[in-house]
Amino acid sequence: METPVFEEIEPASDCDCAGCRHWRRVLPHSPAGRALAHPAAYRTLVVATAAASAGAVTVLGAGPAAALPAAAHAPQRPGVPAADEPGTPQGSRAPLHGATGRPAAPPADAAPAAVTRTEIIDRAKTWVAAKVPYNMTAYWSDGYRQDCSGFVSMAWKLPANEWTGSLATVADRITKEELEPGDILLFHNASDPQEGSHVVIFGGWTDGTHTAYTAYEQTPPHTRRLDTPYAYWNNSAKYLPYRYKGVTASTAGAERTPPPEAAGPASHGVAGYPGRAMFGPGADNPYVTRLGRQLVHKGFGTHYTKGPGPRWGEADRRGVQAFQRAQGWRGGAADGHPGPETWRRLFS
Repeated sequence: METPVFEEIEPASDCDCAGCRHWRRVLPHSPAGRALAHPAAYRTLVVATAAASAGAVTVLGAGPAAALPAAAHAPQRPGVPAADEPGTPQGSRAPLHGATGRPAAPPADAAPAAVTRTEIIDRAKTWVAAKVPYNMTAYWSDGYRQDCSGFVSMAWKLPANEWTGSLATVADRITKEELEPGDILLFHNASDPQEGSHVVIFGGWTDGTHTAYTAYEQTPPHTRRLDTPYAYWNNSAKYLPYRYKGVTASTAGAERTPPPEAAGPASHGVAGYPGRAMFGPGADNPYVTRLGRQLVHKGFGTHYTKGPGPRWGEADRRGVQAFQRAQGWRGGAADGHPGPETWRRLFS
């Protein structure tokens, strides 16, 4: 009889089923950095005998756990790591925390600060860049709790850390068609707040079909920005759109955009279209700004890392190309440079 061969079977480290999440939390880790095997897949003793050459292999389970069925794994969602799904409790409403880590409650008459949509997205991006770790009991250096509702509270400049059960009190319910960057999609599970409740910041539509959008969210392991199917990866029907009551128009410091009647002479029979020469490498004029702002308005501004400006860049080209592809155009018709028909449809 040949020497038995021992093969240790370990569960997939990225499995998101309830059982695997539990065992990842409670089981110790091996010196090699790998989690120890799930009890449901404890060890398998494979005895390779001389009969194996004839196709016979005997499999013996070591211990009673071998008789347990394998854990059912949750399906992987496209573009989202299985272990990166929200499934954590939400912190309750709490004051901001000062530099000492102690609560710093605002005055009793403190009102939520006004904030523009640009500010909301810019503030959200600071946590994305810092990769703020998810933690429902810890507070970041700005005083906001490091969970999903604390993230929204930070982006909205709220005077306290709200939670999924209170965010709706500082916001108005809107429709899907009214969504604009800086609004939120909120799921509060009132019957069991610690199961499934989550909130994300809407960053703009990724295409003209409005079936996907850019989401800014605080979720394990850290803050992220990710193109997401509407309304969310799971429990989609339970995510409702809301708009912060203190959001204001972004006018302060904004570069003036020519009004429609002053947007230039008609070219190719299209009113306001200044001609293809105004767009492309080296272009620097108000029409590039006007184009970029219309792309943002239409939901195709996700490639901008800052507000559209007069200098043509790759973000402009990619935004135009996304809009062109949303029209069903391909090849040279979707080159990212606005021709008269692109302009007409974009501004219609």
